[in-house]
Amino acid sequence: MTADTGRPNVVIIYADDLGWGDLGCFGAEDFDTPALDGLAASGVRLPQWYSNSPVCSPSRASLLTGRHPAHAGVESILGGARHTAGLPPQPTLAGALGERGYATGIFGKWHLGVDPAYGPLKRGFDEHFGFLAGCVDYYSHIYYWGEQHNPLHDLWEGEDEVWLNGEYLTTVIARRAADFIERNAERPFFCYVPFNAPHYPMHAPEEYVAQFAHLPEGRQMMAAMVKAMDDGIAHVLGTLDSLGLRENTIVFFSSDNGPSVEERNWLNGEEVSYNGGSAGGLRGHKGSLLEGGIRVPTMISWPARLPAGRSSDLVGFMADVVPTVLEAVDGAAPADETLDGSSVLPLLAAGEAGDDRWLFWKHDDQLAARHGRWKIVLDACDSLEPEVVVPEGLYDLHEDPGERHNLAAARPERFGRMRAELTGWAARRPS
Repeated sequence: MTADTGRPNVVIIYADDLGWGDLGCFGAEDFDTPALDGLAASGVRLPQWYSNSPVCSPSRASLLTGRHPAHAGVESILGGARHTAGLPPQPTLAGALGERGYATGIFGKWHLGVDPAYGPLKRGFDEHFGFLAGCVDYYSHIYYWGEQHNPLHDLWEGEDEVWLNGEYLTTVIARRAADFIERNAERPFFCYVPFNAPHYPMHAPEEYVAQFAHLPEGRQMMAAMVKAMDDGIAHVLGTLDSLGLRENTIVFFSSDNGPSVEERNWLNGEEVSYNGGSAGGLRGHKGSLLEGGIRVPTMISWPARLPAGRSSDLVGFMADVVPTVLEAVDGAAPADETLDGSSVLPLLAAGEAGDDRWLFWKHDDQLAARHGRWKIVLDACDSLEPEVVVPEGLYDLHEDPGERHNLAAARPERFGRMRAELTGWAARRPS
């Protein structure tokens, strides 16, 4: 039990471009993920959980602020064509927990601004170790992708550059997170662990790659990267156990978006796109508002309060994390009308799915909404086939989670009502 007041510790583990079907507990059959499978068994598995965006930066902004990307001020990938300097000044989960006496640390990928003015230490974190941009080489920790970018070393301790050339970053991140937990075991803490795995470049230590020699080359590398991350998570969870903190620690795990189909996943220079993972039968991948781009493998464990071994029908998204955690800490949901998320703690504790709610998304020209079992998409891209766009689609996700059967023409009244709700929400968003 945490010293101080018995308030729970909070550990948020975020994978990068991990597909809905790339964990054993979410259907992967060609490799195992024992640490994450065990985490799911110790808590609540959330197979209908969503990112607020199908790409990196906006999803992270929503996770840390409890707001839609537009309200958080980050709607596109930072450093992309539509450049945003970083996460604008605003309350964050780290800041809120810091005000409540928590030690706060981030270990891994930030991707919410490379300028120190937008860095983690300016957004509520006491400690920071990791990189600031969107991706780095796993061994040299150099960012070298994109026509407009020269190779840049990107590894930082606080605001000081550090060099760990040759050390595999996934393992280093886990080790640093565990060290933070050990140093703060006598006070409540918030440990945010945004791994860059399994985001490109496709790098893994030989001992991991060798475990999956029976798999095709691309899948072999994905399995090795995920397995290394799973071992890192085992180290973090083992540290909690060894310190007697696991019972009263909330551990939330998810991914920022679905698996990538970007050409940067190509291996050995071959012009054959490697899909970067499995969407588990869902349609679409990273960058798409179809299910494969935004439905992400998610679980939450808090042995002191939440049931174990349960799979929930609750429909939620990343903006729900802030109010849920703050209710767990304060005993009541925050009365903050600027939050777009809602606390789902009572539903998780009771094992209930709750009433149908509206969830909305916008990414570039794509729009989507879910209400109950129904989902509507407007101009959604199918990133398995980039030239394919779904101008108007209506799907019954209970019967058709893979979005194969468009019911817009067959259910015109429902489609019309949902379209009006979605376009009305989009019109109310900040410009």
